[in-house]
Amino acid sequence: MVGDGQESPETVGVIGLGAMGLPIAGHLARAGFTVTVHDLDAGRCRVAESAGCVVAAGAAEVAASASVVLVIVPTDADVRAVCLDEIGAGKRGTVVVCSSVHPATMREIETRLAPGTVLDAALTGGVRAAELGTVNLLVGGGEDVLGEVRPVLEPWCATIHHLGPLGAGQIAKSVNNLVHWAQICAIEEALDLARRHGLSVPAVRAALTDGPVDSRTLRELERMRLTWWAKDLDTVDELAREAGRDVPVARLCRTRMPGITVAALAELLRAEADVTVM
Repeated sequence: MVGDGQESPETVGVIGLGAMGLPIAGHLARAGFTVTVHDLDAGRCRVAESAGCVVAAGAAEVAASASVVLVIVPTDADVRAVCLDEIGAGKRGTVVVCSSVHPATMREIETRLAPGTVLDAALTGGVRAAELGTVNLLVGGGEDVLGEVRPVLEPWCATIHHLGPLGAGQIAKSVNNLVHWAQICAIEEALDLARRHGLSVPAVRAALTDGPVDSRTLRELERMRLTWWAKDLDTVDELAREAGRDVPVARLCRTRMPGITVAALAELLRAEADVTVM
């Protein structure tokens, strides 16, 4: 029995064993599910197998055996390839797309796979949340479908939010991403200004975390991978055009993010005071 006294599905599938998918598959296996996985990286498949998962020959084999399939691959093109070209008509159960994609991609997939059998469930919290099993999940699709698959989500999520029809989770994830990249740009700019005036960046940062501008981004900045910002902002731009809404903060992030690197942030966050400020 898994979650709310419900019986676990016979098999749960995970397609995509990247930085998020691999720990999620492990959480599911430890929760007592039979987990069938597929990834193009044989090494990651071996790691999943050592965690108790069953490695399938391909995505179609996963979908044919699983009551619920989690798709956790990088891009819209990857999601289309997996869901439409590989899973296709051989799908047995519900497909839950955990990738960050455009809402239109979700609608296209549902139309091709069958209405009421697809959810979008965007992940927030990053790799650390996936590893800890504390993902904040933003879900779009049928509320009844979410209720059916919820036991598959609970082993790796701290919170699950149903936000509306299919695509709603992706819209919320894009909103989340805009805030995320804007915070990184603002924090980097602010701390660099403090450094240029001779202050200790670690000291300023510690002071800020005790005040009203505290955030997880501020506290964990050196752990940010800074990947996918261009893709995320592209989706924000598309949604903004569809809504007829200008997004100047997104434009600013697009100009600032190329100059913000992991190495540069690490150097900034170590900068100690080098002058006395009167």
